[in-house]
Amino acid sequence: MDFLSKKRMPVFFNDHLTEEVIYEVDQLKLRGLLMTPHKDVERIVVYLRGGKGQVGKVRPARMSQFKNNNTLVFAPYYRGSNGSEGRDRFCGDDLNDVVVGINILKALYPEIPVHIVGFSRGGIQGLLTYQSVNATSYIIWGGVTDLLMMYEERIDLRNMLKRMIGHPKKQSEEYEQRNALKHIHSDSPPILIVHGDQDKQVNINMAYHLEEHLKKEQVKYRTIYEKGEGHVFRPKIEQQTLIKIKNWMYECEK
Repeated sequence: MDFLSKKRMPVFFNDHLTEEVIYEVDQLKLRGLLMTPHKDVERIVVYLRGGKGQVGKVRPARMSQFKNNNTLVFAPYYRGSNGSEGRDRFCGDDLNDVVVGINILKALYPEIPVHIVGFSRGGIQGLLTYQSVNATSYIIWGGVTDLLMMYEERIDLRNMLKRMIGHPKKQSEEYEQRNALKHIHSDSPPILIVHGDQDKQVNINMAYHLEEHLKKEQVKYRTIYEKGEGHVFRPKIEQQTLIKIKNWMYECEK
């Protein structure tokens, strides 16, 4: 397995090469951004963005927060976004965009630990895929954990959810297929939950909901709940949080 093509991007870091890659998923050509270290790869971080379309699109500055001299960082764009073929199904077939991308990296770099970071909408994308790729750990940051809760809490997003998934009562099976928690049990890889208690986009109740399930199923997990922080943390708190996340990754690798 490999990417179909790579195009060097005008993003310059002394320690990494940044490229836009194209790979095939379900007979569609998908795109993603890849940051490869000049030194040997010892860790892979896959960043699952939030939003839809141009909202929350993959940004090199965000990806670079998770790199170091030996860390490769990859972010899929999702189908229907930024030149990727197909149509975004909001945790439907687009989950394959995540899985195939990671499996390509695992084939290129066997035996290298893979950590997934899911932000906002990317939270549910990661919960639905991190086990199938046998991730070393999963970090959910300000992430959606339940689409039914999202439908109830975000009245402003109901039309979008109806359009992309359907009505929770009329298309209940579509929402059930996107129920990630029912598949997470005691043998699941560890999860780190990061959330701000003033998050207006994704209420912290989403994090509590996930934590309650992990506790009940006796899954290894840890939480970072930041008082006074919103969906995007203030710079100083964000830097402190990134250090905690990297320490978590290292701990899970040992």
